[in-house]
Amino acid sequence: MKIFYSFEKLNAALNKRRQDKKRIGFVPTMGALHMGHLSLIKQAARENNTVVVSIFVNPAQFGPKEDMKKYPRPLKNDLSLCRRSGVDFIFLPDSKSMYPRPYSTFVNVEGLNEVLCGSVRPGHFRGVATVVAKLLNIVRPDVLYLGQKDAQQAVIIARMINDLNFPVRVKVMPTIRENDGLALSSRNAYLSGKERNDAVVLSKALLLAQTLIDNGQRQADRIISRMKQLISKKRSARIDYAGIVDLENLMPLKKIKPGCLIALAVKIGKTRLIDNVVVNQGRFSKQRKPCPFKYV
Repeated sequence: MKIFYSFEKLNAALNKRRQDKKRIGFVPTMGALHMGHLSLIKQAARENNTVVVSIFVNPAQFGPKEDMKKYPRPLKNDLSLCRRSGVDFIFLPDSKSMYPRPYSTFVNVEGLNEVLCGSVRPGHFRGVATVVAKLLNIVRPDVLYLGQKDAQQAVIIARMINDLNFPVRVKVMPTIRENDGLALSSRNAYLSGKERNDAVVLSKALLLAQTLIDNGQRQADRIISRMKQLISKKRSARIDYAGIVDLENLMPLKKIKPGCLIALAVKIGKTRLIDNVVVNQGRFSKQRKPCPFKYV
């Protein structure tokens, strides 16, 4: 495994791989890696000859009230996990190289970035789209690997790639969960013991929605109401949003349809967590797992 700090040297190494007709898979991250990230990396390793992972805590996606300095940065452990998971190249840029001064160019995916998380984190997805566009230009992968837990982010990046004609295929992999259903997240480290137990209410609310759909409920507002009632029973929980939206345009739906997205953002104590499932023709009662992400 080789570590690169400059995109010029990374490009030179990747160009040699391209000359040898090596297929390149890319996993962009902000570090603090967990099994969710590793599932993407291992999938990339299975399907490609070269795996590139970037680790960059992107300042452009943090709001003024979000403390980027507190974001976990266990770099030594991250590098060890990457080495054991089949990563070939690590890209470790710094803010000065990614956003040289003066810097004035950003990517804004209109409409999709203003709903769900975008409605409570203005500017967040502009920062995400910008850094991913830059990383795609630097790495030029054949396949980009994303996780379903960040479903809105995946939809926005897929739309950006399509609109701007990036020659890359997107694969969105299933959310990885703890045994009790909690979606893996770097932010889970912020939770106290009690908060960690309370956080399971997100996946329980989604499971409730699945059960209601299995039993024939198709009214989105009734499903959302039941989800909110369940979450509100936890004193540490404050709901940012609970929504049922079309997976292609993220617009709210009145009635459930196959392929729609049920998404949650809930603050457990001071920690904001997100989770989601994709509805797929009422198969939940048999699988009891999130259905495949069908958009990309």
